[in-house]
Amino acid sequence: MKRDREMKAENSSGSKPEAKETSSGTRDMTTGSPAKLMLGFFFPMLLGMLFQQFYNMVDTIIVGKYLGVNALAAVGTTGSINFMVIGFCMGVCNGFAIPVAQKFGEKNYRQLRKFVANGAWLSIAFAVVMTVAVCVLCRDILVWMNTPEDIIDGAYDYIFVIFLGIPATYLYNMVSGVIRSLGDSKTPLYFLVISSVINIVLDVYMIVVLKMGVAGAAWATVIAQAGSGIGCLVFMKKRYEVLHMTREEAQPDRDMMRVLFGMGVPMGLQYSITAIGSVILQTAVNGLGSMAVAAVTAGSKIGMFFCCPFDALGSTMATYGGQNIGAKKLDRISKGLKAAVWMGAGYSVIALAVLSLFGPTISLLFLDAGQEEILGQVQQFLVINAAFYFPLALVNIVRFLIQGMGYSKLAVLAGVCEMFARSLAGFCLVPVIGYVAVCLSSPLAWIAADLFLVPSYFKIMRRLKRQWGEAQGRAVR
Repeated sequence: MKRDREMKAENSSGSKPEAKETSSGTRDMTTGSPAKLMLGFFFPMLLGMLFQQFYNMVDTIIVGKYLGVNALAAVGTTGSINFMVIGFCMGVCNGFAIPVAQKFGEKNYRQLRKFVANGAWLSIAFAVVMTVAVCVLCRDILVWMNTPEDIIDGAYDYIFVIFLGIPATYLYNMVSGVIRSLGDSKTPLYFLVISSVINIVLDVYMIVVLKMGVAGAAWATVIAQAGSGIGCLVFMKKRYEVLHMTREEAQPDRDMMRVLFGMGVPMGLQYSITAIGSVILQTAVNGLGSMAVAAVTAGSKIGMFFCCPFDALGSTMATYGGQNIGAKKLDRISKGLKAAVWMGAGYSVIALAVLSLFGPTISLLFLDAGQEEILGQVQQFLVINAAFYFPLALVNIVRFLIQGMGYSKLAVLAGVCEMFARSLAGFCLVPVIGYVAVCLSSPLAWIAADLFLVPSYFKIMRRLKRQWGEAQGRAVR
């Protein structure tokens, strides 16, 4: 009855339900200190991503130690295609969450629930179509990528299982995206911790005990993510009163799906377009042989672990930007950007120092001490990439901020910049200077994206200030 009265009041007068409808665990980022709010959201996000990378790293460590260098290279050579497909899934779900964050900041909870419901319908459709398509094509893609013959069978065994798990990827990322849009970054963390433990246990059991090879590592990842997604879904339905929807709110809505499609697909394409450059680069790396593939695999896994703070900053800015654009508080967006840039710059210096000093030691998690040539290549990869971590910080901060503000199409263009930079490295630089070009490919991509994103952000802010008026800009300070 209470919900019926709220809906009638909203439909008749245009007013929105009071903020008291929000349930415990949510975080309103439209008031209070931007830096404090962002740090409170950032650290649970960071811990969650570290755990996610941790169990991904465990896959690689166990594969490298128990199955050998060729198996390590087989898993590694799928990294770019994995990023292209799974990254699309993640991007789509992040895009679906943007209107949820905006409506939460606007305090329009009925529209928020309808966006959640329609995002779920679209996620189901996307998951079914993508799973069928990529499972049919994945062997051909590996052949097109010039995957070495001695590792292509292992690569196929691994990536096919990962692609079978696309529905689990959509489930977890859609549910966790909605939860984060409400300002709660802790709940997804708790379920990732649980799933990481499950993943580690299953890795050991399937690879060491059942002798399932690289497919065992893939199944462990899929099962762990599915468990995490189901846990988040059950918890979300019980915990958040603001998401308790009526039958009418849960119905498919063509107009809302159009909005979600316009937000989600560009963000998914941003990941995939960026990954196309990575696929082209991986093809060039494959031409350098299995040892180079193994070095890039180990270096990338370590680098992904150290890049988690940048990813967490990005996700923080997406929610922060979405809520504050919904509340029409431009000054808070600018203050949040400045705080995030300082955080990214400070961490970039720390990460470079750690990898320069301890990179070889960390590499021993994946490789044996006797593999000196590969260890040297891994260290070269890590140091060159870490020297350009600040441009990477800017990419994540600015791109996710403007996505949260509703300008996801610009993020696609930034992805195109990254794609061209990595493609240039793969086509033109690797044949000339070899492995060094592989190490420089990501820094070139980050710089290219920044040259587009930073001016775009300032252009967006100038446009919004003109639209909303200088008087409103002063009023929200």
